[in-house]
Amino acid sequence: MAGTSNTSNGVMDIAKWRAEMEAMKAAVAKLPVVPSDAGSASDNGGDWEDDDIDLASSPRTAGPRDIWDFISDDELDEIAFDSGDLMDGGSSSSPDGSGAGGGGYDLQWLATRCAEISARKSGLTPSALQGQVTDILSSGRPEDELQSSLTDLVGFDDLDFVIDLLGHRAELVAALVAQTHGQDGGDGQGGPRLLTRAQREEALRRKDAQHKATPLAAARTKEEDYPHVYRSHTAGNTLSHAGKKYALPVGSQRLEFEKYEEYAIPAGPVGTLRPGDKLLQIAELDGLCRNTFRGYKTLNRMQSLVYPVAYKTSENMLICAPTGAGKTDAAMLTILHTISQYLTPNPFEDHEATEFAMRADDFKIVYVAPMKALAAEITEKIGKRLAWLGLRCREYTGDMHLTKAEIVQTQVIVTTPEKWDVVTRKGTGDTELVQKVRLLIIDEVHMLHDERGAVLESLVARTERQVESTQSLIRIVGLSATLPNYIDVADFLNVNKYAGLFYFDASFRPVPLEQHFIGVKGKAGTRASRDNIDQVAFEKVRDMLQLGHQVMVFVHSRRDTQATAKMLFEKAIDEGCVDLFDPSFHERYEAAMRDLKTTKAREIRELIPKGLGIHHAGLARSDRNFMERLFGEGVVKVLCCTATLAWGVNLPAAAVVIKGTQVYSAQDGKFVDLGILDVLQIFGRAGRPQFEDVGIGMICTTQDKLAHYLTAVTDQLPIESRFSAKLVDNLNAEIALGTVTSIPEAVTWIGYSYLFVRMKRNPMAYGIEWSEYENDRMLVQRRSKLAIEAARTLQQSQMIIFNESTQELRSKDIGRIASQFYIQHASIQIFNTMMGPHATEKDILKMISMSGEFDNIQSRNSEADELLLMKNNTNFVPYEVSAGIDTPQAKTNILLQSYISRGQPEDFALTNDLNYVAQQAGRICRALFMISLNRRWGHQCLVLLTMAKSIEKRIWSFQHPFHQFDLPKPVLNQLDAKDSLTIEAMREMEPAEIGSLVNNFRMGSKIAKLLDNFPTLSIEAEIAPLNRDVLRIKLFVTPDFRWNDHLNGSSESYYIWVENSETAEIYHHEFFLLNRRKLYDGHELNFTIPMSDPLPTQIYVRAVSDRWLGAETVTAVSFQHLIRPDTESVYTDLLSLQPLPITALKNAGLEEIYGQRFQYFNPMQTQIFHTLYHTPANVLLGSPTGSGKTVAAELAMWWAFRERPGSKVVYIAPMKALVRERVKDWGARLARPLGLKLVELTGDNTPDTRTIQDADVIITTPEKWDGISRSWQTRGYVRKVSLVIIDEIHLLAGDRGPILEIIVSRMNYIAASTKNAVRLLGMSTACANASDLANWLGVKEGLFNFRHSVRPVPLELYIDGFPEVRGFCPLMQSMNRPTFLAILNHSPEKPVIVFVPSRRQTRLTAKDLINLCGMQDNPRRFLGMDEDDLQLNLSRVKDEALKEAISFGIGLHHAGLVESDRQLAEELFLNNKIQILIATSTLAWGVNLPAHLVVVKGTQYYDAKIEGYKDMDLTDVLQMLGRAGRPQFDTSGVARILTKDSKKDFYKHFLHTGFPVESSLHTVLDNHLGAEISAETILTKQDALDYLTWTFFFRRLHKNPSYYGLEISAEEHNSTTAQQLANRYMIEMVDNSLAELAESKCVEVFPNGDVDPTPMGKIMSYYYLSHKTIRHLVGQAKAGASFLDVLSWMCRATEYDELPVRHNEDLINAELSRNLAFSGGDFGLPMWDPHVKAFLLLQAHMLRIALPITDYMGDQTSVLDQAIRILQAGVDVMTEMGWLSSTVEFVRLLQCVKSARWPGDGGLAVLPGVEPGERKKGGKEGEGKGKRMTLQEMSARFKGPQQLSKFAREELGLRDTAANRFVKAAQTIPNVQVGVEDVRAQSLTVVLRRLNAVMEREGRMYAPKFPKPQTEGWFVVVADVEKDEVVAVKRVGWSSGGGGQGQPGGPGGRKAGVDVGARPMARAVIKLPPGLAKGGRKLDVLVLSDGYVGMEYRVMGVEIPAPPAVVDGGDLGKEKETGNGEKGESGAGSGSSGW
Repeated sequence: MAGTSNTSNGVMDIAKWRAEMEAMKAAVAKLPVVPSDAGSASDNGGDWEDDDIDLASSPRTAGPRDIWDFISDDELDEIAFDSGDLMDGGSSSSPDGSGAGGGGYDLQWLATRCAEISARKSGLTPSALQGQVTDILSSGRPEDELQSSLTDLVGFDDLDFVIDLLGHRAELVAALVAQTHGQDGGDGQGGPRLLTRAQREEALRRKDAQHKATPLAAARTKEEDYPHVYRSHTAGNTLSHAGKKYALPVGSQRLEFEKYEEYAIPAGPVGTLRPGDKLLQIAELDGLCRNTFRGYKTLNRMQSLVYPVAYKTSENMLICAPTGAGKTDAAMLTILHTISQYLTPNPFEDHEATEFAMRADDFKIVYVAPMKALAAEITEKIGKRLAWLGLRCREYTGDMHLTKAEIVQTQVIVTTPEKWDVVTRKGTGDTELVQKVRLLIIDEVHMLHDERGAVLESLVARTERQVESTQSLIRIVGLSATLPNYIDVADFLNVNKYAGLFYFDASFRPVPLEQHFIGVKGKAGTRASRDNIDQVAFEKVRDMLQLGHQVMVFVHSRRDTQATAKMLFEKAIDEGCVDLFDPSFHERYEAAMRDLKTTKAREIRELIPKGLGIHHAGLARSDRNFMERLFGEGVVKVLCCTATLAWGVNLPAAAVVIKGTQVYSAQDGKFVDLGILDVLQIFGRAGRPQFEDVGIGMICTTQDKLAHYLTAVTDQLPIESRFSAKLVDNLNAEIALGTVTSIPEAVTWIGYSYLFVRMKRNPMAYGIEWSEYENDRMLVQRRSKLAIEAARTLQQSQMIIFNESTQELRSKDIGRIASQFYIQHASIQIFNTMMGPHATEKDILKMISMSGEFDNIQSRNSEADELLLMKNNTNFVPYEVSAGIDTPQAKTNILLQSYISRGQPEDFALTNDLNYVAQQAGRICRALFMISLNRRWGHQCLVLLTMAKSIEKRIWSFQHPFHQFDLPKPVLNQLDAKDSLTIEAMREMEPAEIGSLVNNFRMGSKIAKLLDNFPTLSIEAEIAPLNRDVLRIKLFVTPDFRWNDHLNGSSESYYIWVENSETAEIYHHEFFLLNRRKLYDGHELNFTIPMSDPLPTQIYVRAVSDRWLGAETVTAVSFQHLIRPDTESVYTDLLSLQPLPITALKNAGLEEIYGQRFQYFNPMQTQIFHTLYHTPANVLLGSPTGSGKTVAAELAMWWAFRERPGSKVVYIAPMKALVRERVKDWGARLARPLGLKLVELTGDNTPDTRTIQDADVIITTPEKWDGISRSWQTRGYVRKVSLVIIDEIHLLAGDRGPILEIIVSRMNYIAASTKNAVRLLGMSTACANASDLANWLGVKEGLFNFRHSVRPVPLELYIDGFPEVRGFCPLMQSMNRPTFLAILNHSPEKPVIVFVPSRRQTRLTAKDLINLCGMQDNPRRFLGMDEDDLQLNLSRVKDEALKEAISFGIGLHHAGLVESDRQLAEELFLNNKIQILIATSTLAWGVNLPAHLVVVKGTQYYDAKIEGYKDMDLTDVLQMLGRAGRPQFDTSGVARILTKDSKKDFYKHFLHTGFPVESSLHTVLDNHLGAEISAETILTKQDALDYLTWTFFFRRLHKNPSYYGLEISAEEHNSTTAQQLANRYMIEMVDNSLAELAESKCVEVFPNGDVDPTPMGKIMSYYYLSHKTIRHLVGQAKAGASFLDVLSWMCRATEYDELPVRHNEDLINAELSRNLAFSGGDFGLPMWDPHVKAFLLLQAHMLRIALPITDYMGDQTSVLDQAIRILQAGVDVMTEMGWLSSTVEFVRLLQCVKSARWPGDGGLAVLPGVEPGERKKGGKEGEGKGKRMTLQEMSARFKGPQQLSKFAREELGLRDTAANRFVKAAQTIPNVQVGVEDVRAQSLTVVLRRLNAVMEREGRMYAPKFPKPQTEGWFVVVADVEKDEVVAVKRVGWSSGGGGQGQPGGPGGRKAGVDVGARPMARAVIKLPPGLAKGGRKLDVLVLSDGYVGMEYRVMGVEIPAPPAVVDGGDLGKEKETGNGEKGESGAGSGSSGW
């Protein structure tokens, strides 16, 4: 009932209306008519528009009337709307006022009809219905679409209404426009409103007041005058302030014809120079411009105006200029400006220079062109221009892919927006590229309003954010055609409008353009319309030809070019004007006809004689060039071409005709309108500057599109943003990139877009109410709403995690994949629902075709037959397509299958669709593969990867893989016909067999060759269980093919994954890249996988090629012999005891020490106090870092000193850094107050024996203690040890674990031998198999293994996974932002340590964090000191990177920094002056600096040996986590581990359960056995086996046999059979080791099982070297070795295997090698080999060459550390061999290394101020002035400082300070007298007396460049020089008095006596071998310094008397060993200390 009453009211209202209207009309009729004179009306209009009172059309009741009542709509139209918006006046509304004549169609009619319909149909009210109808009518859609929409709305019953509506659409819309303009001031009801006069006055006043009080909108009414906007009067062609159009340019005509209407717009005037402007002469510019613009005389007008800004500044620019005005050259100027910054000499400074050196690696320039065709043209243009600079310009588009190496070599990259978007989306993928960009040129910026505009917006936004975040300057230059709202675009590009904004109007066209817009009558798409277009096109072409112009006719498909050419010719025949086309009169015609014979294209051969040509991308390159040439010469008069010609080739014509504007778009699957961009580009081809003074452009379109092109091309529509449509996908890309992590950041990001600029400028167009804009001028709410909507959509698609409460956004893998592969979110939603783990090929094809990318593919009737044929032909479509052919999905599926089957459709549009489908599908399929890899679906991965390769190669997986090669069809058919003919099977065959198989013998060998090149891998797997649930897998990958550059390129890539054989679930996957260069290296992959019950019987390891179909291998790994060790974690529970007070120590001295730090022991210490302090029990203590283990160690120490006074405590820490920390801590805290003596024993620091004997506590590293305790029989102090504390004993599993095992085993062995118990205290973090460790350490009741949770400060631990990124640096870089956010999140104020994998990463991470700070409000938020303090500290810093970081409150810490810098960083961090410390892992061990937050950024490091990245030890990670939480300040600590996704589970598992400790002794058993044999603790093989039973290895071998490669089946585990197998395994191990040692001549093995040491073995054990080093020295040794020989032998020592070679250091090595005497190439190993690096670093040290990077300094020190040991061993080995010359050469090298001088530099060059003479290769002495003197001559000749000073000034020419420094150093040089005494048959004594006093403490030598102090030492060599034979060698050092025999144990005492001022002496008693002097013989005695270059004393010809009759001599070897009593100390790199 309610409904009817409403309706009746409505009808009454209408009746009332009608009555009023009639009255009004009558009144109007009586009035005199106002003349419709536009001029006078617009006078009124001025005012009216100003005050914006548009109540015009509201009809009113009678009453006093004013003038407004009488102005008709028509006149209104004329005032404001220039009738009908264009010049088609007259048709819109009838002349009688509002168009409501009798039965007129106006709004009243509409209202009435709507009311009627609404009365009949329930649902819509009349007003709502009317609203919808008017919306549809005014939407501007084509008529057919309107028809269906209206019919849907009103139904079929009212079709006549619909027909009326469409018929009178124009009138209704006009009336509607009038009404809306009349109602802006309505009361919001939308209906007409009646006011009284008073109300109206009031309204006017109110409006007026409001209007005057309103603040002005931003610069809308009048644009400011910008300096570089060059345009004639503003009015001509832009908008009025209200956004309404002005008229067309002056002189335009509108012509009506029978078949078409035409608008002709005349050409503008030719521009001329303005007063004061002149063209720039190229000759006046600098050398850079002159050479680039060779062949130009001047720049043109536009370029001359742009030049000062483009070339002389770095301003962002927007250049709007008409096509053809020379924008490319303007861009070239900006390119030159960028290049000029990287040139020397700088062209700005040196104007004349024309030769430049360019730093080509420092910059990149990116030129974004809208089309591939254009990109190719630009690439060629720029490349040619800049070739003279040696600059590379390359195209990087979908067609042209660049490899990484090519990208690095290229400076200018020309690309398309989409490609560049993909590149920058990776953010880090091509870091190399993105971060070096200095200039981004975007051509055709007016693309912003195109579909693809969104891409440009996201690019610019990304670039601008990069500029802000990295503070690097990237200049953005936009080039565009003329556009009306250029100011908005300038704002968007961040252009300074007063400097970089250039606008040039049409007068800057080189040839003015006359434009014709032709709208052909007839309904679009009908036959009539098409014929009309043909006819019009022909007429226009004919008219042009009559004027003698050449014409280009642009059509929109390749087939159309030919059809149009034929059509033109036929019409010409009909009209009898063929002669217009005839080319035969042209002088080049004959030549053209000759060339014509070469072309293959039939259509060209037919058309050219008729004077017509065609041109499209489907022609061969040569044919296209031929056409271009003929048209250019004028032979061809008419060229029919596609739009690519306009983009890609610069070929102008006098006139261009665009025939039709419907273009087929495969992407949309239908015909769409030709883009405005294309029209402008085509029009740009009209007019050739050299021939015509005006160009003519015509566009023939249908009448309904005429207005569209007219307004757009004549520049009347502002361009709007298309960003919102693509917002969701673009937001996803930014989140995946990590640049947007929250809604506020998304809001900021949208603020960089053009959308934002336009929303502010034109809010209505984007649906923003004016009130909303008023209240929120920056549109923050609106942007936030957009971002939240987009984020919700993404979250629904599972692409991101969106936390609505915190507004946090985090990317998920699917989102990342979508971003990387450019997949729309709509498609991802489909995949989410459709994907399953076991889909088949058929399902996948269906799923791909469902994806959103193909929704637009439409099926057309014209193709139905062809599609059906394809669908039913199984050759084309092997997998059935279920649906019909009329859905987009079915069509896509059919096309995709046909594409793979290599089908070629006939229909043109279908071919386009096919190519489009193929392009998209390949990408989508790859994305699906990544998604299923992510979901760990093994089966699915294989199917998808195969499908992706099928699409790329166009071969089905069921076809034979050899379809990928170019083989004849019959051969392939034969291969396909044979079932199960796999590649493996074919590899087994002979070429002849293959030949007969394919019935073609010649092919047999070719196929066999291809089989060799087919890139398969073979994989071997080793498995080792770590505990019950985790299995470690090692894969050894070997390439199974011969590399062929032509087929395999430079690298082959594979996906390798491990899957469960039953469920196909993937446990682990990685991407493996095989480089050609590393083809033959061993490739090893290491990872862990989880094991869960039930175990599969086996797992499959698959290696599938990423490129080749059929190149896949599967390796099955059986679990039959797998024994899962029981995870026996024995944990100690922390008891809740009363904390013990420190008084429990009952020792006042100790209580005082502890009382300074605490009063009570912590709970853990309380629990273990009794066991440690009161019992002698061995203890294993496992507890987390930071829980107070150090105090536990101290308690055990106090027990030792109390119970066993006089004994020693040894503390062994696995790293030098830990030793140093312990020495520092205990030295200050315990040693001083208690009077204990501490001594540090490391490679860096070896005190003499006396000091060690006196010490109470020895703190040392495993290597050092191993070296010392090897000779425990001769060293009393080793036997006095009562307690050994081994810290971090869980490092047994690491590289140095075996040494710890040997030490513990040896200490137990010593205790057993001497009956003196040695107490062991092992400390570790909580470990999973504590009971085995305890068992081995002999622990009974002392096992304490606390859980990780027993920390004094509880730890919150987060593990973040990061997606696999190819490349290590990108992965690290992607972690920087999360690191920064973690800091802000967990620890905004408190200290933070960030651990990174390498020194380089400390610098890079700091740099990124600084950039991220820069984007915050307070960039120095991490700095905690004031400016003065900061400057003071900065002045102390040496390292540049550290300087920069500290000024932002960030410290760096790594071994490459000098000591003072490291200490400064620690000190500032400790005092909270800097908040962040970025450190390498060494800091975790060495320095106890806790922090509130610890971020472990990356858990891999680069390992040079495998030349790849390796996982850090878990122990390292645990140690780093231990630094989180400061017991004094925090209640909790936070740690975040950032690692790869694949490692996340591993860390989750082990950080909680603890890592099981395994032994690695079995890998290095040889050296340890060798040492024990030399020490004679092992004499037989049985001893060796017994020795092994002492080790931890022995215990674990039985527990976890699979880990050690011992195969025992599960049933036999723990049985006697297992025992026997284990014994057999160990015997085999010992045999292998002894065989290795024997091969190195280090032991002798006898058949009965006895084992004897050899002299070489003793040298090896003594110097702590590997037996391989000895083997190498012995193998290479020869007499008469050169300096290069000994240097090479030494550098090949195994000890240098571990020298780190970091990423890209091979390049640095090559560079360094060029500056050295011997190049690294001489070494015979590649540049990335550690031995080559050692070789180079040693040379650099001796030549005193500065090293290229700081890392090398640390490396050089470690090379020198080892060098002394290796060289001394070298001397001993050469002595054993008996060659004097080689022995002396080794000593000479030792001198050079200590003095850091080249052998030929002359002795004096060691001293300061003396430069070496000319260096000669091979180290022979060079000539220097007055420096021929040797050191010994100098020290003998000049006594005292006066004489030296005189010598320095007069002979060496040194000045004051230099002379003083020289004298000081020269005084330390020893002057020695050598005598030989007591010569007997068996021995002789050599006495050395130092004649001048010792100047340095401990007799140190002057070696300022050597990292550690060295003492003077001497080699005494007894030899026969003539025979080049060594008899004996002995080392001696000084002692006080005359003692110093070189007796065993003796020399230890020598150092203590050498005081400053003493004149010490040394004696060496040298035993001679028996049988030497039968009848007397002369020997020579040589005394060589071990450190001063060339210092040598000789006593020649010493007579040896004949021996007495009885002979009983020792043997040479034994003498050799006793000759150097204390070998151990000299061993570890302390040089000559030790004799």
